Amino acid sequence: MSVKVGFLGMGGMANHHLKVLSKLGGVEFVAFCDKLSERAESAAKEQGGRAYTDYKKMLEKELLDALFICLPPDAHGDEEILAAKQGIHLFIEKPIALDLKKAKEIEEVIKISGIVCSVGYRWRYLDITKRAKEILEGKKVGMVLGYWMGGVPGANWWGEMKRSGGQMVEQTTHIVDLSRYLVGDVERVYALYGKNILSKEREGFNLPDVGSMLLQFKEGIIGTISNTCLLELAYTVGLNIVAKDLVLESQGGRLKIIESRRREEIYNQNDDVLTEDDVFLKAVKTKDTSKVLSSYSDALKTLAVTLAANQSAESGKVIELEVKSEK
Repeated sequence: MSVKVGFLGMGGMANHHLKVLSKLGGVEFVAFCDKLSERAESAAKEQGGRAYTDYKKMLEKELLDALFICLPPDAHGDEEILAAKQGIHLFIEKPIALDLKKAKEIEEVIKISGIVCSVGYRWRYLDITKRAKEILEGKKVGMVLGYWMGGVPGANWWGEMKRSGGQMVEQTTHIVDLSRYLVGDVERVYALYGKNILSKEREGFNLPDVGSMLLQFKEGIIGTISNTCLLELAYTVGLNIVAKDLVLESQGGRLKIIESRRREEIYNQNDDVLTEDDVFLKAVKTKDTSKVLSSYSDALKTLAVTLAANQSAESGKVIELEVKSEK
């Protein structure tokens, strides 16, 4: 039986999922919703189904098994709540919100509804990430070093802090999430941002140009994660993990293993988006979520770290995080 799927938000990432789901099969595309009618209509014409500009009307009129929510960060909220209350399974692109209180409200509704929910932290599904996690099992990690050094994406909302949340929240969230996945939860955050170049050159742009945050993880592990959007090229994105007599470097689909007497490079072989979408569809069909690697509750922890970085940069204070074990 095919999974009846709808989409909310038809930007670049939604279309990526659309192509992947078409390859996987076992999906019936029922409805597409976007505030820009031409984007929803284009998807409906290509894939079948109906186009909407109002998500409430779509959820009222259509019978959906699953909904892919691919909205800008500031647009998340009542959409997830309404869908979850109707028992519709959710795939939500990161970041899940810009407001922690709202995200916790959504989390509670998702838990009560019992639906399957997967969040698009795609790097968890890379086979090199799986290998890194295996290598780190039982190892004593000392620190992590993360970085996202690139430019400004093309989305018109990205340069507005109130819409994107800034680079730490919208892009570097992948690095924060990968570090959490591999070494554990974060307890404290201190951040510094610099904002003196792009905001003077680009009208309407009010994001920091550069930023660094210092993290304290559980078990005394420390980390630094830095980013910039000053460049006109995708310079480098990655995460290094330093353990006793071991360094792991994850960058650009490659995992480098460095030890005192050996070095090895492993190149990723799987399509992470295809893998995460396949896992989600199977979980929807079977209600077995054991292979879903990023639940809403887990993604909320990553959001809390990045929002804490923003708060710290603004206040100049160390932010203490509430860390709870996921039930």
